[in-house]
Amino acid sequence: MSVRGPSMSPTLSDGDVVLARFGAPVRVGDVVLVRWAARPGQLSVKRAVRPGADGWWVRGDNPFGSTDSRALGPATVLAVVRTRLWPRPGRLRRAGPIRGRGA
Repeated sequence: MSVRGPSMSPTLSDGDVVLARFGAPVRVGDVVLVRWAARPGQLSVKRAVRPGADGWWVRGDNPFGSTDSRALGPATVLAVVRTRLWPRPGRLRRAGPIRGRGA
């Protein structure tokens, strides 16, 4: 799948191609593919912040260019993104403890 927009910068950039693993267990700090109840036709790549009763709270790595759980509430995680295939192939790292900035 191809990433669109600046929300995951600097981890991922617009046009990066990533590989997502459906059914993988989600851990805090993982980069994940999500769907929003408020926007059922939209898929987004975000960072898992914390599990909630109605889904995962997620956010973009770029706080100034991301629409995420702070605006849309919890998301349904569909897959875990572990690898960037293009343009710089490599494994994505899980973030450390996620603090501040709300959700």
